[in-house]
Amino acid sequence: MLHLRLIVPADRTDEVVAAIEKTVGTTHLVVVPGAARDPVGDLVLCDVAREAGDELISGLRALGLDRDGSIAVEDIGLSLSERANQAEEDAPGEGADAVLWEQLQDATHEESTLSVTYVAFLTLATMIAACGVVLDNAILVVGAMAVGPEFGPLAGVCTALVQRRPRLAGRSLVALLVGFAAAMGLTVLFSLGMNATGLFTEDMLHGDRPNTGFVYAPDWFSFVVGLLAGAAGTLSLTSAKSGALVGVAISVTTVPAAANAAVALAYGDLGQTRGSVEQLLLNLLAIVLAGTLTLLAQKFFWARQRRRGPVKA
Repeated sequence: MLHLRLIVPADRTDEVVAAIEKTVGTTHLVVVPGAARDPVGDLVLCDVAREAGDELISGLRALGLDRDGSIAVEDIGLSLSERANQAEEDAPGEGADAVLWEQLQDATHEESTLSVTYVAFLTLATMIAACGVVLDNAILVVGAMAVGPEFGPLAGVCTALVQRRPRLAGRSLVALLVGFAAAMGLTVLFSLGMNATGLFTEDMLHGDRPNTGFVYAPDWFSFVVGLLAGAAGTLSLTSAKSGALVGVAISVTTVPAAANAAVALAYGDLGQTRGSVEQLLLNLLAIVLAGTLTLLAQKFFWARQRRRGPVKA
């Protein structure tokens, strides 16, 4: 269930209440006239089944409530109410299958914004991965994958393509390109510093690396894994199962490939640099392709489900 807290201009309260009452899967409607002070208006509260949330939020935005009032949405962890149970039964489809597009756009907007924190996380992940590939240490590589924040901008690109939001697409691409460029550039400097102290050597990079040699040798398996990870990551975002993102992060070789490219570039090994960049681009392409197709499929099947659902009297 979702909880909606709305600030509504007084002259639009009746319209908002009517929109809530006609939406299948709503309950616990509360109206407090004149309670809001900034902006001035009435306070309207209600609960709605997750599978009906996108329809209701879209209707409220069509009434201009996001512009002249406020729409706040919270997940309800526990609701002990027969009315809430009935609302979920009445709403078409399953809550786990529902996509809250406004929530997804808001989340990807935040995660795909180029910021100091984003670049710092990506840089630290790339440096950890650099240590992993030089030492041929799979544990360090997996840890670096988990730290990397690059799935946020990738999800932003997918969402922007499906929702036709060019500004979100541009912001996400800037975060990806600038973020990886900065992380790789700083990792080159990091590698040179580690080489100067004797902690990195060229022999380590060119030696036998059974655990990490794959990061500069792209193949069809890399593309297939990228596709699967992109689909899984997108599903984890849209179904609010964010814990699955950790598994997604450690299944693709974006950060390790960027790290290997940076270390190889520091030693002037253009062959490994080129192979690593190809691996990076291949994974990014596969994730975006799979994520976009997953969102399109969800949008199509959910639209069919809603058309088959019951209509509230």
